[in-house]
This record gives sequence, structure tokens and C-alpha cells, in this order.
Amino acid sequence: MKRIRAIVITGYGTNCEVETAHACRLAGFSADIVHMSEILSGSKSIKDYHFLNLPGGFLDGDDLGSAQVEGLRLRYAKIKTSGRSLYEEIVEFIDRGMLILGVCNGFQALVKSGILPGTPRGTRKASLTFNDSARFEDRWVRLKVNAQSPCVFTRGVDSLELPVRHGEGKFVVDSEQTLSELRDKNMVVMRYADRSLRPTMEYPANPNGSVDAVAGICDPTGRIFGLMPHPEAHIHPTNHPAWTRRTAQPHSGDGLVLFENAMTFLKGVV
Repeated sequence: MKRIRAIVITGYGTNCEVETAHACRLAGFSADIVHMSEILSGSKSIKDYHFLNLPGGFLDGDDLGSAQVEGLRLRYAKIKTSGRSLYEEIVEFIDRGMLILGVCNGFQALVKSGILPGTPRGTRKASLTFNDSARFEDRWVRLKVNAQSPCVFTRGVDSLELPVRHGEGKFVVDSEQTLSELRDKNMVVMRYADRSLRPTMEYPANPNGSVDAVAGICDPTGRIFGLMPHPEAHIHPTNHPAWTRRTAQPHSGDGLVLFENAMTFLKGVV
């Protein structure tokens, strides 16, 4: 059977690449951690993979804003051996039917490069900015998943508990029209929720003040997904702070299902 390969991009301040690669491997992927410089030099190529992961961290020190430099890198950097832009290769990767997951800093990069929301692709219509609390938020959150979303990563998932770790996680859009489009096309994949799993704007259940309680969005195909909470940080039951108080232990942490769904989807494509 053909190996389904995941690439996890690292470098310039990424710090969640090991956990992300481990989550991919638990889901059945053959996963490589690859430095961005290897991609830009041409020694490695995303063409050889099926699942592109942009993990969390503090890329380029979050100078100019979180993942702003990485967004420009994804959009305009050239690959030395071919002279083509990285963005061209990403577009080809998407058009081949492959998957992209951006978590936290990776989500910020996808949004600031215009890859998300992708209507049209390459046009920046949203951003992630400073939390309303004016502080770094490191806490666990409840997430209500939109059952109508085309997102392949959340198929069959109703809710999740995952941690957030960010100072600039407030999702904002350029206009009411953009927000309406995200809602109408069900591109809002998950929202911050209260204990009753109702989407909320109340702090700290909504840790950053994101418009419409948005915690993650996808493109119209459902194959590009970005979210601020960290699924790779809850892949085993003991990752949860309340695991010792649970009467029944789940088989895995909540976040692993996103990677398992990616594998299930790609088995039908590759």
C-alpha cells in the first residue's frame, strides 16, 4: 500500500513541530519534519507529500505581527532550484487534492498569506490580532464544531477540548460581507463555547474576543483548515488536566481525531 506522507514545516521560531509530527504518526502517516530553508533551497519539496502541516510557535519572533513575515514568505519567497514561488507550489499542492493544516502560528500564516479563507485564493480578507484581554492566553477551551462545515478534518466530530497558547488569537475580518460569506458557506468550522457547548463571546470561554466566537475556519473545499487551539497538544488522555478525575478514560485525546480524519480522507485520494 502506498505510504501517505505528512510534512511538518519548522524553522525561524516554530516550536510545535515534534508534537505535530508525533500526532501525524499516531494517525498512520509517515511524517517528516522539514526546515523551511530546505524547501526554499529546493533540497526538499512539498510535491513529495500529501499532508502539509504548519505548526505553532513564534515565527520570526512575531515581529511585525504574529506570522506576518511567514505569510509574506509563503506568498512571495522563491525556490532556489526552480525560480518558482513557494506559493505556486502550494497552489499546485491544493489543486492536487491534498490537505493543509495550520495551527496557531500556522493558522495566522495561512490567513495572512491569503491562503485562507481562499475566496478568492491569495486575497487577504481576515487576520488574527491581539487578544481582548491584552495578555498571553494559556488555557483549555471548549469548541463547538459546525456539523454543516465541509471541513474534512472534523467529520463526525461534535465538540472538542483543546488548549490555546497565544497572544494574538483574535480572529477579525475586513468586512461584514466576508463574515457573512464565512457563515453562509459554513467555512467557520469551530467556535469557542461555554460549558453547555453554546458559542460564546464571554471571556475566558472565548479567550481572545474573536468575532462570532471563531476558533477555526476552512476554505470552500474543506481541505485547508486553520485553527488557534492546539490539537497536537491533546492526543493522549493524560494530556488533559482533568484526566485523573474522569470516571472513564477515552481511547485518545480529543485532538487526534483531526489527524485520523485527514488520514481517512487521503486514503481515498492517494
